[in-house]
Formats: sequence, C-alpha cells, structure tokens
Amino acid sequence: MARPIRVAVVGAGFGGLAAALALAERGAEVVLFERLRYAGGCAATFTHRGRRFEAGATLFAGLGRTGLFTRWLARHGFELPVEFPDPVLEMCTPAWHIAVPASRAALVERFCALPGAPREGIQSFFEEQGRIASALWKILEDPNSIPATTAELLPQIKRAPSLLPLARWIGRPLTAVLARHGLAGFEPMRSYVNAVSQITVQCSAAEAEAPFALATLDYFHREAGHVVGGIGVLADTLVQAIRRCGGSVSFTNAVRAIRRRDARWVVEARRGAQEFDGIVADLLPQSIAQMLGDGVGAKRLAALSRDVERGFGAAMLYRSLPASSTPQGSSHFELIADPTKPFVEGNHIFGSLSAGENGAGERSVTVSTHVDLSVLRSLDEQQRGARVAEIQARMRATLDALGPEWVRHPELEVTASPRTFERFTGRWQGFVGGIPRRAGLRAYRGWLPAPIDPGLYLVGDSVFPGQSTLAVALGGIRVARRILNDLL
Repeated sequence: MARPIRVAVVGAGFGGLAAALALAERGAEVVLFERLRYAGGCAATFTHRGRRFEAGATLFAGLGRTGLFTRWLARHGFELPVEFPDPVLEMCTPAWHIAVPASRAALVERFCALPGAPREGIQSFFEEQGRIASALWKILEDPNSIPATTAELLPQIKRAPSLLPLARWIGRPLTAVLARHGLAGFEPMRSYVNAVSQITVQCSAAEAEAPFALATLDYFHREAGHVVGGIGVLADTLVQAIRRCGGSVSFTNAVRAIRRRDARWVVEARRGAQEFDGIVADLLPQSIAQMLGDGVGAKRLAALSRDVERGFGAAMLYRSLPASSTPQGSSHFELIADPTKPFVEGNHIFGSLSAGENGAGERSVTVSTHVDLSVLRSLDEQQRGARVAEIQARMRATLDALGPEWVRHPELEVTASPRTFERFTGRWQGFVGGIPRRAGLRAYRGWLPAPIDPGLYLVGDSVFPGQSTLAVALGGIRVARRILNDLL
C-alpha cells in the first residue's frame, strides 16, 4: 500500500488552518506548525490581564446558515455561537450618521432619506452593485468554485455569462461607478464607499478595482457576524477538526528553515526536523524567503514582496469596558473625522464591541486604523514611536468626537502598533490586511495558484483571492486541492 502524502503547513492563520483541514480530509498526513500558543494569526483572540481581545477586526462572513465555516464544521459535528447584529454597524461623520442594516433595500432607503440625496442615482447604483456582487459571491459561497488547476477552469468558463455585468468595470476604480450614477458629488456615498473599501480591499474608492470593491460592499448583507468569545473560538474549532481527521497541530514550534532534500522538503523547526512531500506556507513572502534562504523561488517571492509593501500596517486601541455600560448584543462602528482627508491614521477608524463578556465582567472593544508603513519605515526608532503615538492620539480624538458614549470611559486600554504585530504575530514589519486590490489587471493575478517551487505553495492574504478570513480560507482549500493534484 502506498504511503500517504506528507504535507507540512507552516502557520495557523485561517489560510493555513483551511489548507490543513482540507488536506487531512483528503487523506494526507498533515503537520501544522505554529510559532504561537494559539491559532488564528492576525485574526486571533489573545488574553491580556485576564481579558480576551481580538487581534484585529471582529466582523466576519461565512458564518451564516449556508456559510462556508458553518457547513464545514457541521460536517465534523461542531457548532459555533455566532451573533448577527442588525444594524450591522454605525457609520458616522461630523455631518451625518447611518445605521447600516443587514438589508440592502433598507440601506438604500436610509441613504435616500439623507438631505440632498439623489434618489434615482442611489437606487441605480445599488441595483448595479447588487447584480455584480451576487455574481461574485456565488464564487465565495462554493469552496470548489475558484479553480485550483487548469482542468477546473472549464466550469468557470461555462459560468462566464453570469459574470458579464462586471466586464465593463474591469481595470477601473470604484469612483467610476459612482460617477456613472451621478453620485460623485454626494459626500455621504463617497465616504461610505471609501470607508468600506479601505477596510475590505485595503485602499480608497479612487484606487480600488471596481469589481472587487462592488462585491465587498455586499459584506454587510451576507450574514456578517462575529463569534461569541472571539474569532479564536473558530480557529480553535478548526484545530479540533484537523486533529479529528488525523492531522497534527504543533504549537510553539516555530519553523526556522525549509530546504530541499532531493525531491522532498525538510522543515527545520524548534523541536526538530522532518521530511515532507509538499509545503503550504501561511506566511508573507518575505518570511518564507528568509526560511528558504538559498534563492528558491526568489523572483516570484520578490514580486509578491513588492506587492505586500504597497499595503498597510495597523495601529490599535484595545479597550475593556464595564459590561453594564455597554449595549446588549454587538456593536460595530466606522468613524470618519474629516471625509476630505485620507481614510487612514486615525482620521478613519473601525471599532467592534465583543459578543459577550471578556472574562473580567467586562466587554472588549477593538479599534483599528491603517498606517502607511512606507512613511513609518523611513523614520528612526524614536521618530516611529512618536508617529505611532500621534496616530493613536488621533484615534482617541475621533472616538471622543464621534464614538458611542459607552466607548469613551474604558476600565483598561492597551495599545498596539505595527511593531507589536510583528513581535506577536510574526508578520514581517507589521504588514496586515493583504495586498491592496488597486484598479488594474494585476488585481486578478494568481487566479490559478502557482507554486513558488515544485511542491511549495503560499496561502493567506498576500495571494489570491485576498484579504478576508473567508477569502483566505477559500484560498487554503483550493491550494490543498492543487498540491494533492501535483503530488499524487
């Protein structure tokens, strides 16, 4: 009897977790290496002074009744405690406020009710956005719909007619769609699409590749929810599922080097070396390049690294609040201090209140903002610290001016910077959020997964399909199919 394929998965972010579970389900012998004591990567839950906090954003897709995670875990006998807030979030500027409902139709009516709203343009914009989003979300709802091999392309070609509505917008920014519907001068819509684009596709609406951005505008209408107890509960459940399928998960076992030995790979980790037929790395390209160390895949990794460095880091405020002073259920908010300025570095912040208490009779709030790392990296250490402190001061000012009353008087506040992310998650230089999906055909590069070297693949937010927890999980599943296709 032939021995099973042995695959190492390096990194227990959601791309690595999904790849490991998909491989284990298909009979591969899987070892998942993670340098931390817990899974989830940048979408993890950590404990500080007896309180649980989310490392990053806390609003996720794929958790509804028909969502990927729900269906996948049910197959292994698991259920998740999930809340689905409605309204999904509050968006505020000094001039207006919108409670974003789960229903697209209700959101349209709320925009139309704003002073000076061009009703026909708003309605026609959301009609077109809905058609394009529906076509693209059908792909995100099916883990087999994104092709892993050239043989899997044929079903996608057959689906091409359903994707025709987006063809006119390929290579164009989201603001071009606003202009077509006469909304370029309507500030609430400009601010809304800017805020959502910055969070989801990691750039402004003026830069964002329109089909990607139009799809992510549906995020709030696709059973967006969060897990009671934190996203770490979902990560832990995936770890249990991997182990039930016979996979091994090795925490606090950092990988130090990966090298070739004839046709196989050797993974040198803190607790020893092992041989594998293939590698799936849930790492930034800079990190895997350091582990390979001998020029393997150097050209491709250098190109991916340049793309990553076009992105952002994050500054965070983690607050713990008396449970008695916070609203029931969950609450999420996006606050924009000045819509005429870039939606970064404290001028625009995203905040989430935890679902349930955090272990200290309190509830946690995670507040984040994008940080331009190209500027930060040009400064010396003292200047970096001062700049991050300025950004966090602007975050507090935006919270004080526009935030809910209950968020302003924390029992505890913990700060985090790009340097913090690098230290505690291993993210090179603190880059988070993936590669910005800026307008142009390069946004579609990687539609088919390609190995860095035979038997070595990347997953995560730096490779297609992109940034969200759901997207990186789908990417992990398709890479699992591809690597088994290569090795069998």
